[in-house]
Amino acid sequence: MEKNSRRIRFRDETLADATLVIEHLLMTDEGTYSCEFATYPNGNEVGTTNLIVLAKPTNDARALEVKASNVEQPVAVCTSTNGKPPARVTWQSRLNGNSSVKQTNNSDGTVTVTQHYTMIPTKEANDQQITCLVEHVALPQAESIPVRLSILYAPEVAIEGYDDNWYLTRSDAVLICTARGNPTPEDFSWTTSSGQLPKSVEVQGQRLLVKKVDYTVNTTFICQATNRVGQVSTQQIILVRDQPVKSQSRNVGALAGGIVGGILALAVLGIIVFFILHRRHPQASKGSFDPKARSLGNGTAQPPTHDFTELDRPLKPATGRKPEEDEEDDYKEEVTREERRHPPYGYAPRHREDEEERFDQLGPILRFSPNPHGYEYDDMESQHDGSIISKTAVYV
Repeated sequence: MEKNSRRIRFRDETLADATLVIEHLLMTDEGTYSCEFATYPNGNEVGTTNLIVLAKPTNDARALEVKASNVEQPVAVCTSTNGKPPARVTWQSRLNGNSSVKQTNNSDGTVTVTQHYTMIPTKEANDQQITCLVEHVALPQAESIPVRLSILYAPEVAIEGYDDNWYLTRSDAVLICTARGNPTPEDFSWTTSSGQLPKSVEVQGQRLLVKKVDYTVNTTFICQATNRVGQVSTQQIILVRDQPVKSQSRNVGALAGGIVGGILALAVLGIIVFFILHRRHPQASKGSFDPKARSLGNGTAQPPTHDFTELDRPLKPATGRKPEEDEEDDYKEEVTREERRHPPYGYAPRHREDEEERFDQLGPILRFSPNPHGYEYDDMESQHDGSIISKTAVYV
């Protein structure tokens, strides 16, 4: 304890309270303190205690300006100064980097911790954010310090505004020189491949204004941008046309539209002709799919004779048998024939009265005859298989 020190004093100057007060605590105040008091008749008593002084550090982080290169180097630094015990410093980053730490012991017993963030500096890493995180027992919570990297690189230059439609007498054509870099380029200059700018051109910093297009601007314009890292230039070739490109585009568009319209008109006309022919010849679409039509040997269709069953039977010579017996045999033959055509349904024999009523409905095609065979046919034509086919029935 310092003698006559005003920083260190007893709280109360009584024998009942020996509490010691230390104001404006310093690192040198750390140590072991003993309190001795006398008792009667037991003698003197001594009590000791250790004073540990904590130092809250001062924290700071910043980016280091470095030029873009292929060599790994520090790009940011985080410092925790005068802390006791030493602070724990780390980096949080999405970049592919590393860290290195350094501790410095101060004369007062505190420690300064310096943490560097190292990586290969690229222009893509410029303006990316990383975070320094400081942890210490004297801090209520970890302290986060964000840092934005500053990677210096030469300008990247481009010329915009040329639309490949610079034609004679066009006015107010503009070229713009754009550049990005770190630091931001602020110095721009314009030249041509021949060295001199045409008289119709006016330079306005990053802009180059052509008041009136003529053949003197049929050249190559060069823009150069500069920052403290370097100078970079780019160029734009200008082609001056006699006529605007838009008029040529309209002519080509009109021709293409006419061709497409003609193709569509021909397609519509073909569809209309197809439907007209289809309606005029409906049987052509049916063909051999008509279940009531039969195909002859020459490919022509014959109307069905299914409804004229009696006509399919050949004429039989007189046998001296009774007409009823002949008709009964005819019915049996017809049933057998129909069963072969439409299995497995078959047909039941019909009575004479039903047949007479049916034949009366056939009109001039078929009528009863007093001859022994039972029927007489008008307007009939005999086929080679012995059956009788009505001409009238064929053409109806």
